[in-house]
Amino acid sequence: MATGFTMPAPDFELSPITGWTRQHWVAFADHQLLAVRPYVSPRKALIALSGRPSSSGVLSDGMEGFARTFMLAAFRVAGEKGDDPHGHLALYRAGLLEGTRPGSPEAWLPITDSSQPIVEAASVVLALQLTKPWLWDTLSGDEQAQVADWLQGSSRSTCGDNNWVLFQVLIAEFLAGAGFEYNAGQIDHGLSRLEDWYAGGGWYRDGDNGGTGDFFDYYCGWALHLYPVLWSEFAQGRHPQAQAKAEVFRTRLAAFLEDHVRFFAANGAPVFQGRSLIYRFAAVAPLFLGEAICATHLNPGQTRRIASGAAKYFLDGGAYDGGVPTLGWFGAFEPMTQAYSGPASPYWTSKAFVGLLLPADHPVWTAVEEASPVETADSVRHAEGPNYLLHSTAGDGIARVLNHGSDKYYAPGPDDPQYSRLAYSSHTTPLFTEVPVDNHFAVLNTAGTPSRRSRIHRLVAGRGQAASWYGPVWNDSEDPADSPWRVATGTAAAGGYELRVHVVDAPGGTGSAVRDAGYALAGPHPVEDHEGVLRVDGLHTAIWPLHGYSGGATFRAEGVSPLGRHAACAYLEGELTGERSCFASLVYLGGEAPGTVTSGVEPSAAVEIHDDGHRVSARVALASGEVLEVGFSF
Repeated sequence: MATGFTMPAPDFELSPITGWTRQHWVAFADHQLLAVRPYVSPRKALIALSGRPSSSGVLSDGMEGFARTFMLAAFRVAGEKGDDPHGHLALYRAGLLEGTRPGSPEAWLPITDSSQPIVEAASVVLALQLTKPWLWDTLSGDEQAQVADWLQGSSRSTCGDNNWVLFQVLIAEFLAGAGFEYNAGQIDHGLSRLEDWYAGGGWYRDGDNGGTGDFFDYYCGWALHLYPVLWSEFAQGRHPQAQAKAEVFRTRLAAFLEDHVRFFAANGAPVFQGRSLIYRFAAVAPLFLGEAICATHLNPGQTRRIASGAAKYFLDGGAYDGGVPTLGWFGAFEPMTQAYSGPASPYWTSKAFVGLLLPADHPVWTAVEEASPVETADSVRHAEGPNYLLHSTAGDGIARVLNHGSDKYYAPGPDDPQYSRLAYSSHTTPLFTEVPVDNHFAVLNTAGTPSRRSRIHRLVAGRGQAASWYGPVWNDSEDPADSPWRVATGTAAAGGYELRVHVVDAPGGTGSAVRDAGYALAGPHPVEDHEGVLRVDGLHTAIWPLHGYSGGATFRAEGVSPLGRHAACAYLEGELTGERSCFASLVYLGGEAPGTVTSGVEPSAAVEIHDDGHRVSARVALASGEVLEVGFSF
């Protein structure tokens, strides 16, 4: 796929891993901004890209195109101290005045309760804050009042009880700093709700979902950390809490980055988990933010290496078609998008360019690139807030998240493959199938329909382990709280291997079938199968039965993965043996074939399982000498 971009020559002396420097980031920004010029409306207030419209409609989508690229232009121009050879700000100045002018044929939608303009207004005010000397200060008093009048729609509006409250914090702060009437209560409310959502270890949940579920994903970094830190900078000297809050936010960001750096593979790919993944490398925004406020354990050369690696991964991988990002991972893949996403939504990647606010002589740009933590040593780390087990392997550079805490559960409804799976990785994606298959342990009903993992409940596990349970349901209307069944899972990991232990409490469930599946691979051609080990382009995965299973097979499908037309996933099968049944499997995902572990033989002889009806434990010795142990009470 043609990107339409001509990037500077790589500099492998300064950046021996990616070749990217600050000049590449500036050029990348300019190329994207110039690529949308053909889509700018006659009066410049809308940037209407072609493609599937969002649920908010084409007018909202046009404003989104303006606002999100305006944010990109702001980071680029502010980072260059006002140098703007392509005239980016002149375009956005004209569009700003036209979009906020009452009666304009290109007037923006008003800001009303829970409306998309709240989101885009936050990008607009962020851009105006950053480019104040070169744009806002050049407006006349009447022009500033006109813009403020439109923004004040936020002051009279309510919004969703999640990261959206921070949009209103930014809008109110901008109005306050500009000397216009603002809603001070929205600032206090947003900061208060942020405290309510703090889960520890640097992690915020995205709202409390009425207490029904936990919601952890990349919004923790690119929204719930980014906006408060920026607010504390903008509010210095005006808001009485700004200084104290800044230190709190700095400490939490530092803790978060200890986990977050382990979401990025050696090839630059972020772990594929959560919603809005079309925002792609926006996930690196908190890395640059950590450099800006001295809240990172990374060396500056590591920060740039991870950030540039992620941006380069998507640029080289085909995420841009004719200079415009697709609604997908690489090429367009609609199943992974949400209804709120429109053609310009991917420009939230603009947040990654917050790094350009760091001057050219900052160490993040002048230090020689260094390998990331994922590249230097194997690691297994428990992330406290979301109850993740973060597992990475240096030899192949794969990052993995074993999920025992993030479910995005609101109420009974369809399965969500981007939250409900047991594991995610940087090199694989879940399958977007009608029923869950990959990285999922299911009880099958009499019709053969697999149960769903919706609301995830945490369990206490041992050091270097994680565990959880769920109440299985089989259709959109069933409430997991009403399910008499319980499925618990504990996991441990090392060297690309995962020990998964499952316990099923099933009143009257004797004889019901179960299915346990590993990672799914996908590519342009059918996935190779070598005696149960699946392989695509040097990536291997397998699942072996350790306890309780009677057989297995391979699931295959087409058009269900953003990584390629053909997808496959190996799975095991078994049956419940009573009201309490125990199962165990060994799962592998890695760059090398797993022969050194199994030598072609199922490793069941090395497994020990104990279940006294209250506590289950398992131990497996790998051929490498590594021992995996899982223990939890259930």
